Amino acid sequence: MIAANLLAEPFPEPSQLPAQAGLPEPLMMSDGTRVESKDQWFSKRAPELRALFQRYEYGVMPAKPEGFDAKIVRTDSQALDGKATLKEILVHCTSPDATVHLLVIVPNERQKPAACFLGMNFNGNHALLADPKIHLPEGWVRDGDERAHDDGRGKEIANWSIAQTIARGYAFASFYSGDVVPDKAVLAVERLKNFVVQGKSAEDVNAPATIACWAWGFSRMIDYLVTDRDIDPKRIAVVGHSRNGKTALLAGAMDERVALTIPSQAGCGGSAPCRLSQKMAALHTDGRPIAETVAVINEHFPHWFCGNFTAFGAAVEKLPFDQHELIALCAPRPVLLSCATADQWANPSGQFEMLRAADPVYRLVSGEGCDATEMPDPGKLVASRLGYFIRPGKHSMTAEDWSAWLDYADKWLK
Repeated sequence: MIAANLLAEPFPEPSQLPAQAGLPEPLMMSDGTRVESKDQWFSKRAPELRALFQRYEYGVMPAKPEGFDAKIVRTDSQALDGKATLKEILVHCTSPDATVHLLVIVPNERQKPAACFLGMNFNGNHALLADPKIHLPEGWVRDGDERAHDDGRGKEIANWSIAQTIARGYAFASFYSGDVVPDKAVLAVERLKNFVVQGKSAEDVNAPATIACWAWGFSRMIDYLVTDRDIDPKRIAVVGHSRNGKTALLAGAMDERVALTIPSQAGCGGSAPCRLSQKMAALHTDGRPIAETVAVINEHFPHWFCGNFTAFGAAVEKLPFDQHELIALCAPRPVLLSCATADQWANPSGQFEMLRAADPVYRLVSGEGCDATEMPDPGKLVASRLGYFIRPGKHSMTAEDWSAWLDYADKWLK
């Protein structure tokens, strides 16, 4: 166990942490004290876990900006063939600085403020709809010549199913990850310096890393959404796929204004365990593990996680937490893990294991958890407070996913 006084600065070096092959107990404090009440969880254990995740995996969460301004720069009341109102909002933050373009789409047929899905996108808001007026990112984007062009408009329509979301009565909001931190290591390293806490260095082993800054971006978009009269501030869901799913889960764990969290195929560093089962740690014939590992993800995406996380690539048993405890930090708010059968790299069975391991916390604070004791059949939604969905197919975000997510939201946000 970690002595309680070591959780204050300075934290132990990763090499000084005790090894623990099995999953850490979410209801056990680092000093060995067992958590036996809801009050203990919220006042003692949850703050301790948030500190540990920031120290050893994601880096310190950036501070709330000293300055914040949001301005609606365009409105289209006849979007989606007259079914929705589209708004583009320019969100400007200072200290730390960021200028983010937020896309908000609200159903026109509604009797009250709408529940809203908020997601971060990979390629720019213009890729979500074939609208010639949606703002094109001015900086780096992943595709082609690394610049945004008109021919990219609407290319992700199938991924986001905005029309389906609006038809089901929900609002939709999205922002481009590159407006916060570009998802390219050499560019991210420079941009991350903007988010370092005053008096610290960008080279610190727990300096804010990209996923932490993206999660900060979610919170800044929520800062606007809770002021929008078309949006119900108590019914905001965050959703994300792959690296964006990792980010959505961290945002849900860190920001209690998030009413519902849906990480899709988030995998290692998100909703899958760092400590792999023997089966998932087994190797393919080419020598590659079946599921992504801490060592592999840090090698390929060094800007996503803080410097300390790299130390656990060869010693994952020394992590003082695992990802079930990130899920538990969302309690009592509903969390739905979404997977695909052919995406073993994201470890669907391990994600279900994380859900089950978070169950004791949810039972303690809400009396409800995960109703399934075994992984459900593909296509069957487990809609309990800790929910699970797996569909046939590969690593992607589909209309089938959105249909299940909307069904889940119908239970928990309506």
